[in-house]
Amino acid sequence: MTDEHPDLPAHDVQRRPSFWHWIIEGLRASVLLAPRIAASPSPWQLMLIVLIPLLLVLGIERLQIDGPATFHPAAELNAWWATALTLWVGWAALSPAASVSRWFALSTWAAVPWNLLMAGFALAYFRGWLPQPLTTTSGFWAVYGSLIACWLLSSVRLMARCAPSRMRLALFVPGMLAITAIGVWQDTQQDRERVWQPDYSASAAPERPRLQLTQETFEEQQAVWQRAVAGLAPRPDGESHVYGLVFAPYASEDVFLRESAMVATLLEERFDAKGRVLRLVNHATTTQELPWATPLNLRRAVEALAARMDRERDVLVLYMTSHGARDFKLAATHWPLTVPWLTPQEVREALDAAGIRHRVIAISACYSGGWIEPLATEDSLIMTAADAEHTSYGCGRLSELTFFGRAVFNEELRKSHSFEAAFAAAVPVIRQREIDAGKDDGFSNPQIQVGEGIRPVLERLAKRLDSN
Repeated sequence: MTDEHPDLPAHDVQRRPSFWHWIIEGLRASVLLAPRIAASPSPWQLMLIVLIPLLLVLGIERLQIDGPATFHPAAELNAWWATALTLWVGWAALSPAASVSRWFALSTWAAVPWNLLMAGFALAYFRGWLPQPLTTTSGFWAVYGSLIACWLLSSVRLMARCAPSRMRLALFVPGMLAITAIGVWQDTQQDRERVWQPDYSASAAPERPRLQLTQETFEEQQAVWQRAVAGLAPRPDGESHVYGLVFAPYASEDVFLRESAMVATLLEERFDAKGRVLRLVNHATTTQELPWATPLNLRRAVEALAARMDRERDVLVLYMTSHGARDFKLAATHWPLTVPWLTPQEVREALDAAGIRHRVIAISACYSGGWIEPLATEDSLIMTAADAEHTSYGCGRLSELTFFGRAVFNEELRKSHSFEAAFAAAVPVIRQREIDAGKDDGFSNPQIQVGEGIRPVLERLAKRLDSN
């Protein structure tokens, strides 16, 4: 195993291979064939050999975002640690007997087919083009992990042809495994900065209002918060009463603004909760009227409501509406304000810390079924717009309300004070509307779980409200 490449006859060795020759031989290495090249690339050739695959992958990643997007070069540069470490590991395995530039050029294009397949598979995953079995965590990683394994195999086989000894090869393999493992872990982190990000300002119509972050804005938000909390009505006498908290953290879609208003009004009018509903919304038009929908404000709102309600007898209805992610985080945007995505664990911690016993929690978001287990208690009713593996529907720019919010809250709960009855009546309606709308990734399959402790409380509440 030397740089002279004994597998090649002398007449096949080229002094100055063309650029296309480098690509062809690299692609041969991707399918475990011996590269028929023994020279080193010129500096200009090496630059193009590295640059072209990078641009191809960036192009495919751009397609993951529907609509305008912005490029963040810093995020791309942050990923080059893997390239630098790979180059160092390769140099350590080859030095001093072989040409590092030759190996790096060939290995770069040996990885191209597998990198393009991984990027294409990720694109299909994010755009919802995959069949249902491949959208699950196990299904996705079965395919994606196989592609990673194929890339690693081609990389190790190429090094086996280039390394001067088996000892050097033995050092290369664990180094590549470690780099790959760290890279996969980094890619799975939800909070990492992405190279391509939606450009919400560009996708909005020119007349669409935009949040301006100024000192006056922050001071006004403090005043808005104080007015909202001070405006909470005193608790009426009687057994159990409804308190409401509506949370709409996605500023870029007006449907969530409309839905939050609808739910807040419904709770006030149908559940006798006037003056006892807090509405947290991210939208440029509500900055001077409503508190921002952030995880910190949600915790503060829970605390404020808990301080005014009877935490052992009253019922808190918490309604959250936004886009949902496969890792069960609730999406949040309010550009240029940075808003963390909300997790079910944060909601559970806030409710537990406040000591609120009886909870009705509704989540209108994709994959929201994943919220049920973290939030479930004997004294909770939890409704979700989808199960843990499906998207919900009706959260686009043209939607008046989400399918879940419209059917359960805007329609069925105007006929009944029973959350269970309203949910049961709404599910077939949602199914038919998804069929009529052409939803092609499976029924959203809304979920409900009712703790035995809260059922009699809600039955008594419904009976009292029915009698009014």
